[in-house]
Amino acid sequence: MQQGIRKVAIIGTGLVGSSAGYSIVNQGICDELIMVDINKERAVGEALDLSHCIDFTNSRTKVSAGTYEDMTDVDVIIITAGPPPKPGQTRLDTLEIGARIMEDMIPQIMASGFNGIFLIASNPVDIITYHVWKLSGLPRQKVIGTGTSLDSSRLKTYLSQVLDVDPRSIYGYTMGEHGDSQFAAWSHVTVGGKPLLQILDEHKDKFGDIDLDEIVDNVKKVGFEILKRKGTTYYGIGNALAFITRSIFNDDHKIIALSCVLDGEYGEHDICTGVPVIITREGVKEVVELHLTEQEQEQFKTSNKVLREYMESIGYEQKEFVTV
Repeated sequence: MQQGIRKVAIIGTGLVGSSAGYSIVNQGICDELIMVDINKERAVGEALDLSHCIDFTNSRTKVSAGTYEDMTDVDVIIITAGPPPKPGQTRLDTLEIGARIMEDMIPQIMASGFNGIFLIASNPVDIITYHVWKLSGLPRQKVIGTGTSLDSSRLKTYLSQVLDVDPRSIYGYTMGEHGDSQFAAWSHVTVGGKPLLQILDEHKDKFGDIDLDEIVDNVKKVGFEILKRKGTTYYGIGNALAFITRSIFNDDHKIIALSCVLDGEYGEHDICTGVPVIITREGVKEVVELHLTEQEQEQFKTSNKVLREYMESIGYEQKEFVTV
């Protein structure tokens, strides 16, 4: 990654892309922001609108519209292009269209000489991230999806409401597919450093009516509840993209649940799925391998099986690996 100027591009300037751009500009995360869209006039309009925020922020971000040819020296490319699921669909139902978009886009980006980090939010994010990794030829640590970062945030939000604590004092993750087969790794959820399961066991009189299965079900469904009411979700994922981008530039070494290509971690190979990872200026420094319970291990395998079945639909034949 180049030193000095921090340069970000957002490809796809719909509601998610523009929300990410708004968060990035307001937080002063980068020095230059390039907005790219197949609808070039839309990209120009978003760039103009975002540039008018600068007088009210603490730092200056140069915002412009651009093309794939401008990606040569970009540090982080955020990809949000793709169709949102229609009512009755899951995120996986948008795979075929999303895959075709990437097959057209990624070779053009790589032809520019781009050698930075891809950060993908396009759904189904786990499979699209894997597809971008294959199409780009970049090392796996430089191709990242938003994964279950937003789901994990939603989990902490729901828990904060029933426990009456700040969600930032809760640590834990949902893992696997960013979709219906994800699961919460309850054995590793802590509140103020104390295991959640221990808290619930010690305070049955106070928290005995908390249904953990219901909370996970709400996490899975809430995106579609938002979709029914306003068309799609964008503020939460837009802010997540800004948060991840800032963590990359600041070399924070934060641990975030993201889509990452696994190569032996958790006994999994050749799949991109949501796991906690350490994020640095070079992308994924390390996959954090939690000691999951037997039940959680089975849930993880089940979720990854769902992803593999859909991966086959766009031509990725699954191989058999033996864990030694």
